[in-house]
Amino acid sequence: MREIQYREALREAMNEEMRKDDKIYLMGEEVAEYNGAYKVSQGMLDEFGAKRVIDTPIAELGFAGIAIGSAMNGLRPIVEFMTFNFSLVAIDQIINGAAKTLSMSGGQFGCPIVFRGPTGNAGQLGAQHSQNFENWYANCPGLKVVVPSTPYDAKGLLKSSIIDNDPVIFMESELMYGDKGDVPEEEYYLEIGKANITKEGTDVTIVSFGKMMSRVIAPALIELEKEGINAEVIDLRTVRPIDYDCIINSVKKTNRLVVVEEAWPLASISSEIAFNVQRNAFDYLDSPIIRITCADVPLPYAPTLIAASLPNAERVVKAVKEVMYVSK
Repeated sequence: MREIQYREALREAMNEEMRKDDKIYLMGEEVAEYNGAYKVSQGMLDEFGAKRVIDTPIAELGFAGIAIGSAMNGLRPIVEFMTFNFSLVAIDQIINGAAKTLSMSGGQFGCPIVFRGPTGNAGQLGAQHSQNFENWYANCPGLKVVVPSTPYDAKGLLKSSIIDNDPVIFMESELMYGDKGDVPEEEYYLEIGKANITKEGTDVTIVSFGKMMSRVIAPALIELEKEGINAEVIDLRTVRPIDYDCIINSVKKTNRLVVVEEAWPLASISSEIAFNVQRNAFDYLDSPIIRITCADVPLPYAPTLIAASLPNAERVVKAVKEVMYVSK
């Protein structure tokens, strides 16, 4: 093992796969000459050249369509959105193009493509640059949606996404690019659709994904452990498909569930998880399921209002205590 940054783990994943397969290429705004808006693609232009690391105009609809067309003709593109807020400009290509190709061709050909970039809040970027669309894309059949929380997961899941024959939405975070973590020297892949139990416990199950794991769940666990509460923590890693078996088996053991996500509450990943758990493990629940989400508002600009809107460790601790109290 060695400790590297999240951005370095992503870069290693792309480099390793591009060295194996010359059909793989990277396309997006500032990915080449500028080495990426977040320096994820640093040095890749020098190694692979301008035909495989391609700078684009500010035209997401256009370059997403070009990439999808190339995928349908045998290439394996990686498309970087500077932020997934900008993917809304290309959503017709993603939803009506990439996601539907396999089905509408009767299985004759697919669309092996990765759309990757940061999602969610990253400070005072304004309401239009601070949104979470994981649930939007997870709602669309034909797509896989991956949201890794650590450098280790980012590398293993991105490698698996690049070689996958289905279109993959791969969501990161500006706040995580500088995060460091242990990543093996040797090559490895992680299975898409397989959750990770990051901490075993007996009192309550906490489910989350993405940067919520490090920014919210990790500090909450410190406080819970001080109070003698032994939580089991599940990092979903992917939100389409969702590893329901992992969640339900954990709830059968702990009898309580708290779900944390950064997105808005209506029609969210957490509401889908809550429905499936109550449907398939209702008899095991000793208290109502609690969901913690962003406030149901466009994210404000003021730092105090941002903090008040987003999930935090205090809300997680309070929710865990509530489900513990109700069940006693």
